Amino acid sequence: MNDTDDTINRILKMHTIAVVGLSPKPERASHDVARYLLDQGYKIIPVNPVQEQILGLKCYPDLSAIPEPVDLVDVFRRPEHCPPIAEEAVAIGAKALWLQLGIANDEAARLASDGGLLVVMDHCIKIEHARRR
Repeated sequence: MNDTDDTINRILKMHTIAVVGLSPKPERASHDVARYLLDQGYKIIPVNPVQEQILGLKCYPDLSAIPEPVDLVDVFRRPEHCPPIAEEAVAIGAKALWLQLGIANDEAARLASDGGLLVVMDHCIKIEHARRR
């Protein structure tokens, strides 16, 4: 098992997931992944500044507005938006940062890692979860 597999296995044991960039549109990957994670028993917290609710769950404008501890920050935003999200994930005491499939940003990974977070980039949490079931 490589380091990435070990990191993914550790992250998949976490329970509370803030999904940054969660779309209200069912055809979008973020919506599909969040619905899947909900169905698997994870607690999902939508982060989208222009929505009040997604999947029947209250949305928050950013990570710092979430009033409870977050284990994992799962990001569906373009790579150039990831460093500030990584900084905010560290600031709220998250345990891990996950940049979804097709998203990689070395600065965000460094910021999160330096802040003590586990980091996964360019992987889909739904695919990785299903692969390990």
